[in-house]
This record gives sequence, structure tokens and C-alpha cells, in this order.
Amino acid sequence: MHTKVIKSIDVESVRKQFPILDIMVHKKPLVYLDNAATTQKPLAVIDSMDKFYREYNSNIHRGVHKLSHLSTSQYEKSRQTIQGFIKAAEPEEIIFTKGATEAINLVAYSYGLMNLGKDDEILISHMEHHANIVPWQILCQKTGAVLKVIPINDDGELIMDEFYKLLSPKTKIVSIVHISNTLGTINPVKEIIDAAHSVDAVVLIDAAQSVHHASINVQALNPDFLVFSGHKVYGPTGIGVLYGKRAILESMPPYQTGGDMIKSVSFEKTIFNDLPNKFEAGTTNIAGAIGLAAAIEFIDSHGIENIAIHEANLLNYATEKLSQIEQLKIIGTATKKSAVISFVLDCAHPHDIGTLLDLEGVAVRTGQHCTEPLMKRFGIPATTRASFAVYNTYEEIDVLYNSILKVIKLFS
Repeated sequence: MHTKVIKSIDVESVRKQFPILDIMVHKKPLVYLDNAATTQKPLAVIDSMDKFYREYNSNIHRGVHKLSHLSTSQYEKSRQTIQGFIKAAEPEEIIFTKGATEAINLVAYSYGLMNLGKDDEILISHMEHHANIVPWQILCQKTGAVLKVIPINDDGELIMDEFYKLLSPKTKIVSIVHISNTLGTINPVKEIIDAAHSVDAVVLIDAAQSVHHASINVQALNPDFLVFSGHKVYGPTGIGVLYGKRAILESMPPYQTGGDMIKSVSFEKTIFNDLPNKFEAGTTNIAGAIGLAAAIEFIDSHGIENIAIHEANLLNYATEKLSQIEQLKIIGTATKKSAVISFVLDCAHPHDIGTLLDLEGVAVRTGQHCTEPLMKRFGIPATTRASFAVYNTYEEIDVLYNSILKVIKLFS
């Protein structure tokens, strides 16, 4: 029997690939713990985009000259890289978008407007990002459909018994986050997908916080749609991915119209292009797609299983360390959790905490994290959130710990 070898991450070697990690903030070494908001970019990503603009910048799919051929080739190679990363059946099931937000909107407006009507139901959870709430609210306003919310318990876990009570033949769409950006909770998405399919509902998985933390095989997981953003997976901003099953994507009308998403245009009739071009109107973020592929290759070069183990070790260490602080309360204590710690202090507002941590060189996120309903569920105005990535270290967690103690001392 073959056993997969899991290797430890050489963090110092990894860190050398990220130029920004060498900067000083307020004369202190940067401790970057805001990775759930956006990750930093390795040289491979920066260099790939720089090379595009320096050596073969050209529009895609439209030119017969060499630069256009090179640009088109690299763009489509990027699509194949992403196909392999999430193990989609074919590259045509990979649609480039501006990010996870646009990908969700694409599904809501294209699939949703065509398939939902009065009294149909959409299920989401109480821990969703605003980007996975608002598009469905607007869809409900336009169609008369009803939005229903799966509740969570005090640990920040879905109450699955309530999910099954809400699920019915009226359910047409289930849109659920894989990993909560605020709580770090890892949701049982395979169970949710199988249950939703049993009532003929389609499922969208928001994988913005998961695709770079855990291996995803969309053919095995079997969602109808899956979305993620490039900038959270060590890639550039302004690029993201919608995965969709071919049959469903082919049945959907275009989300936007214009150049490159057409086969033929006359004043009487327009014939739309085949997948994936049908959903990529206009000049897309070519450099961003190339940079995203470089980011995926960076992840693959270190092994996503190895990265996941490193991040789990960081989470365990940080949880144990911060739990020693009497005045600190961690929000989100799910049994299955990713590398995120949100917390509150009884002596200071999160915005003050974040400002003072910044003076120590520690970059964290403060606020509602685009999950205002979740904050209300826990009866808090906001949290301070530390989130970890492949380049973070135990020593940085020690800096965070000591900086929090300084905040407490100041406010006491």
C-alpha cells in the first residue's frame, strides 16, 4: 500500500519568495496576519505578470500576430492549470471572473433569473459573507423567491438538523460557504451537496477561504457551481473563478454581453459563443489569469497537504497561546476549523486593538468582516481577526500574543 509522504514546510525558504515580508511597519518587522482578507504575492506571480506586460502584451482570441498567439496561449494554459487544480472535467467549465463576488452574481442573475419563480426557496447559512447574501436577496425581490437561513450554534457550527428541516422540494438553490471567513468553521459541504441534490436543488460552494487550504476535487465533491478569488490564493486582485458543470453553464444565458462572447452579430439577431467565452465578455484580466496560474503552481510546488498541516499547526499554537489571556474570548470554536482566529477583548474595541497592534507591526483585520448578521448572532459589534498562511511562523504568533498583552495593559 502506497502512503503519501507529507513534508514539512521550509518556512524561511518560502518567506524569501515574498518581497513584502521584508518591509518594516512603524520601525517594526511586518507581521502579516490578514490573509483571510488577501494574501501576499510570491515573486513567481509578480514576475509572471511583469513578463506578460514586458514581452507579449496583446489582446486574446482576436489577433493573427505572434503576440496575440502568445497571449492567448498563456491565458488558455492558465485555464487548464485551474482545471487541474480543482480537478474539473474540462477547461471549458472554468470561467474567469473579477472574483468570487462577481462569480456568485453571475450565477444569481443568469441561472437564478431563468430558473426561479414565486415561492421557490434559496438556502444560505447564518455565517455567509455579504457577497453570498445580497445577490440572493435581490434575486428574491426580482422573482418572488424566498430566502431561508440555516442557523448556527454558539460554537459557530451549522445546526444540521435545522438544515434538513429547511430543505424541501421548494428548495431550488443552496449557496453555502465552505470555510467561514470570520469563524474559520469548515462546513460539511459534501453532506449538504448530496442532501440538496436529493430534492433536485443546485448547489453553489463559496470556496474563497478554502481552495488554498485544502485539496478540492469538484468531480468528487459534486457541486453544481464553485467560486473563488485569485487574491486570496497568493494571486493578483481583479481575477477569480466560477466553476460550473458544463450542462448547466450551457443552459444559462450570458451574464454580460459585448465582444468575444458572440459567434455572430447582425441587427436582427446575435448568436452567442460556446463555453467558456459566452461568459467572458470584453477584454478580460489577461495578466490576472496568468498571475493566478502562477499562484496555483506556487501552491502545487509546496503541496497543498503540506501547507494545510503547517497552517493547522499554527492555528493550534495560536489558539493555545491566545486562550491563556483571561480577557480574550475567541469567537468561533468549531471542532473542524481552518486557520482563522477571531477574538474580542473585554477592555477594548476591535478598531482600537487593530490600531495598536499595527504600531507593533502586526497587521490584522478588525470589523464585521462583511458578516454583519453573524456579528448580531453573537451579540458583538465586531471582532479582531488573525488569519494564517504558508509564510507565517510561530514567532509571529508570539509577537501577536505579546502585542495583545500590551493593549490590555494600556487599557487597564
